[in-house]
Amino acid sequence: MSNLDRQASLSVCGGRGFVVAEPVRELLTPRHVKLGESTEVRRLLPNLGRRMVGAWCFVDHYGPDDIADEPGMQVPPHPHMGLQTVSWLHEGEVLHRDSVGSLQTVRPRELGLMTSGRAISHSEESPKSHARFLHGAQLWVALPDAHRHVEPHFQHHAELPRVTAAGLDATVILGSLDGAASPGTTYTPIVGADLSLTAGADLRLPLDPDFEYAVLAMSGEAHVDGVPVQSGSMLYLGCGRTDLPLRASADASVMLLGGEPFEEEIVMFWNWIGRSHEDIAQAREDWLSGTRFGEVKGYDGPPLPAPDLPPTHLKPRGRAR
Repeated sequence: MSNLDRQASLSVCGGRGFVVAEPVRELLTPRHVKLGESTEVRRLLPNLGRRMVGAWCFVDHYGPDDIADEPGMQVPPHPHMGLQTVSWLHEGEVLHRDSVGSLQTVRPRELGLMTSGRAISHSEESPKSHARFLHGAQLWVALPDAHRHVEPHFQHHAELPRVTAAGLDATVILGSLDGAASPGTTYTPIVGADLSLTAGADLRLPLDPDFEYAVLAMSGEAHVDGVPVQSGSMLYLGCGRTDLPLRASADASVMLLGGEPFEEEIVMFWNWIGRSHEDIAQAREDWLSGTRFGEVKGYDGPPLPAPDLPPTHLKPRGRAR
């Protein structure tokens, strides 16, 4: 998914200097961003209070939206580099097209994983004949320097491993959880899982103490380490946890996001991740000139124009505590 913000700014993220090395309970407030004609997203990362969680560097939550008489998601072709995009749905469908020739409809609880590597462009849209409701999350994973120039590719996994316990049905999206490993390709130690909690659930989920974690509430209200987390909000949990208390008085669903703190400092602008202002400036020039990012065939409409790039260079700021 694209960052459609026309006032996009350069951000420095990553680095271990500001990682919270102990368990915390930090509730993040979303920013509301318009995406296309009929979809508004709640942007949790990057956030004024928290830039990254492990390699997770961008998190949008949207819906449930009634799009029965609306076009739904309509994101024209746009470029990416230096990252992976994760499409995750609870309701609805998203048609993915990209410049390496992929054409795939992603449905609820299926993994759509695009690795941009050195350069790719793609579009996302609700099919013309679509379900009434659209509800899901779009997330980015920053690629480490050793892999940020890999060949671009797209993966679709309709079947994913699950972890079950009393009151819990968890789908492992990326990485591994409690011994179950996703088939999705990863380039850094990471975990992403969708946790469905039934009414009365009261359990402790095993975690890796070397990872930092956050929980995104998808629907309902779950109590995460005693903190009520409502739909569309995110609770940052820090590091050093061996397990996570989860409780729900009614059915609820959350996403667990975690990973080893990302060592490298990255520069984010619009839909690109680089390591310097020059990386971003070159990507913008390549997108405007029609080189490097390829062509998305079959989408009915023009590609997105790139926003203006601020002329000044950034000084590393790290992540806020």
